[in-house]
Amino acid sequence: MSEIAARPVAARARWHWLRQLWRLPTGRFGLITVAVVGLVALVSVFWTPYDPISIDVNARWQLPSLAHLLGTDGTGRDILSLIMGGARTTVFVAIGSGIIASVFGIVLAALGSLTPRWARESMAVFIDILIAFPVLLIAMMISSVWGGSLWVVIWSVGIGFGVSIARVTRPELRRVLQSDFIVAARSSGLSNTQVLWRHLLPNIAPVFIVQLSWSMAVAVLAEAGLSYLGYGASPTEPSWGVLLANLQAYIGIHPLAAVWPGLAITITVLGLNLLGDALREATDPTLSRGRDPLHPPRASIRHVPEVIS
Repeated sequence: MSEIAARPVAARARWHWLRQLWRLPTGRFGLITVAVVGLVALVSVFWTPYDPISIDVNARWQLPSLAHLLGTDGTGRDILSLIMGGARTTVFVAIGSGIIASVFGIVLAALGSLTPRWARESMAVFIDILIAFPVLLIAMMISSVWGGSLWVVIWSVGIGFGVSIARVTRPELRRVLQSDFIVAARSSGLSNTQVLWRHLLPNIAPVFIVQLSWSMAVAVLAEAGLSYLGYGASPTEPSWGVLLANLQAYIGIHPLAAVWPGLAITITVLGLNLLGDALREATDPTLSRGRDPLHPPRASIRHVPEVIS
């Protein structure tokens, strides 16, 4: 009976940070921005006002109108259609690099926490060496060998930020490993893999989610930058970075056309960064309780992250 009564309490505690996230202005802005970009990307899979790569020389450099809401570029392509197609590319890169960064970061953090001492110290040195290489430099080096493509961007950004995630989550894993319930779990016969999935990952989830949101924000910026430099999406693929690179030569003549892709990149990156900040505040009781009038600080109760297990 006590277990049944405890389940609603645990569910409310687990989802409280989502409600706290929506109450934060930065959280609302981040959630709305991510939702809008995701919706635009989803709609662009099935419909755009015009073909994003279709050229119409009779419609070159048209100003915003009912026919072309954001105008056209120097080849007559509809900028709104290019922005929508670029959103699809951006979401694809952000999700793909996020998945790779998550897997790579968790593997490195687990190897640096659950292995013997000599292996842990070697992994710490290995992480420090990898994190010294900038992500953009790694992507350009790989592109020079394999050629520029979105997959090169995804793997480069995913591996680069996976190292960053590993560096942040590894100390958290080491801290949780010192808890009594981990000792009890190991005494009950659980393997390191079972301990990792059942107890460690749920307890470091807030830190991991915050780092992942920030990594996806930088992934959007990295994709736009690499595509701008010619190491990312091909000219036939709609991309905000490629569009911005094509319009930069005419920014003095047609400045409004270059505003739209730059604005899309800025708002998306800002939304993801603010979402990461809001997630940090919502999941960290030392930051959220002082600002939440419904949950004031309690001197007699300390936050124990191990209870999630």
